Amino acid sequence: MVEMPSIGKRVKIEAKSPGGDVTHHGVVLPGAAPNHLTLKLANGYNVSYPIDMVLSIEEIGDNTGIKSNPAEIEQDQSLPKVTIIHTGGTIASKVDYTTGAVIARFEPEELLSSVPEILKIANIEAVKLGNMWSDDIRPVHWNKMIDACQEAFDSGSVGVVITHGTDTLHVSASALSFAFAGNGCKPAGRIVFTGSQRSSDRASTDATENLLSAVYWAANGPDVSGEGDAAVTVMHAGSGDGICAVSPGVAVRKMHSTRRDAFQVVNGDRISEIKISRNGLSHSPVSQNKKRETSEPTKFNPEIRIAQFIAGPHLHSDLLYAANNSGYSAIIIHGTGLGHLPIENPNGDAPENDDLMTAIKESKIPVIVANQCINGPVDLNVYSKGRNQQEIGVLGHGSTSSPEALLTKVHWALSNDMDLSVLTKNLCGENISSLRS
Repeated sequence: MVEMPSIGKRVKIEAKSPGGDVTHHGVVLPGAAPNHLTLKLANGYNVSYPIDMVLSIEEIGDNTGIKSNPAEIEQDQSLPKVTIIHTGGTIASKVDYTTGAVIARFEPEELLSSVPEILKIANIEAVKLGNMWSDDIRPVHWNKMIDACQEAFDSGSVGVVITHGTDTLHVSASALSFAFAGNGCKPAGRIVFTGSQRSSDRASTDATENLLSAVYWAANGPDVSGEGDAAVTVMHAGSGDGICAVSPGVAVRKMHSTRRDAFQVVNGDRISEIKISRNGLSHSPVSQNKKRETSEPTKFNPEIRIAQFIAGPHLHSDLLYAANNSGYSAIIIHGTGLGHLPIENPNGDAPENDDLMTAIKESKIPVIVANQCINGPVDLNVYSKGRNQQEIGVLGHGSTSSPEALLTKVHWALSNDMDLSVLTKNLCGENISSLRS
C-alpha cells in the first residue's frame, strides 16, 4: 500500500477504477472519508479513492496558486485609468488546499495576474481595502469605499471597479448610489461593483468575464447621469457565458444563492448588456439624462442603527419596544402584500395584533414598511388596513424600492439630517413612482 501524502501537496497518482487504471494530477485535500485520498483537480472538481486502490503516488510540487508577490506588471499608459478597489469576496478567493475550503485571500496584484486581458482595456491601479466576506461589511466600510472612489477620481481615474462579495454587493452598491447621487448630483466617474458566484480557481468561475466586463464599463461606459447609474453592478446576464448585465446599483438584488445570473433588477430594467467575444467587448446602447452636476459625496453615520423585522405570525410588539429602548434610529418592517402589518384583531382572539398596533403608535422612532414581495409598490391606499397604518404613523407608502435600497436610503437620509418625507421621492433611480402594475 502506498503512503498517504501530505495535505497541500501537488501529486500525480495512478489508481484502480471500474474502467481500468486511471491517472490524475491534483492537490491533496483532507480525505472525503477515512483512509481515502482526495484530490482537487485542475478543472475545479474533487476526486477520491480508497488509499488501497491507489497504485502509485508521485509528488510534483507544493500548493497551487499564483505567487503572492508577482512581479510588477507593465501597463499601457495611453489607456483610460481605472482603479480596482478590492474588498474581498468570492471573486477574490481561491481554495485553501490545506482544508479544501474557499477563502478570501487574493491580493489586488494577484487579481491582475489572473486576468491579464484587463491590461488591454485600461491602465489599472489596484487598492486594497480588505479581504472580507460581504456579510461582514458594515456602514463604516461603505464610507471607506466612498473615500476610495473619490480619491480615485481625484487622481485621474475615469472609473472604479469595486470587487465585492455577492451576498451584500447590491446593498453596498445602493449605499454608494445615495452617497454620490442622493443629493441630486452625480459622481465624477463610473462606479462599478462586481463579484462572482464561483471562486476564481474553479472551472465554472464567472469571475473572469465579470471582472473584464466591469473594467470595460468603468473605462468605456457612457457618462454617468446619476439616475440609476451612479453605481452599477456588472454580473453574468444568464447561466451561460458571453453576456454580462449592467444593472442600476440602487435597484438590483441578489435573487439566487448559487446561479451565475443571480442578480436581477427590481421594478425596472437593466441599463445595458456587455457582450464578450473573440473580437473584444461591446455594450448595447444607453439612453440617458446628463443634466446633473458633479459634487463631493455624502457619507453614512456608522452610529445609526436600523432594526429590521418581518411581518407575519411571529412579529410581536416586544421587538419594537426593544428597538425603541436600545438606541435604534428607525424600524423597518418587511410588510406582506402591499405593505401590510398584523395590527387588526377582528375575531378578538389575537391580542398580539392589538399590542403591535399600540407599539407602533407609541414608537419614538420612525416605523417604515418595506415590500416583502420584492417586486411591486408599497401601496397603503388600496385596503382599509393600509390607511389605518398611515393613520398610526407608518411610513413607506408609494415606495417601489427594493428592501435594500429602502434600508440604505433611510440610513443615508438620517445620516444627513433629512426628513423622511424623501422616502416618497425618487432621488437617484430607486423609486419608480409610476409603477402600479
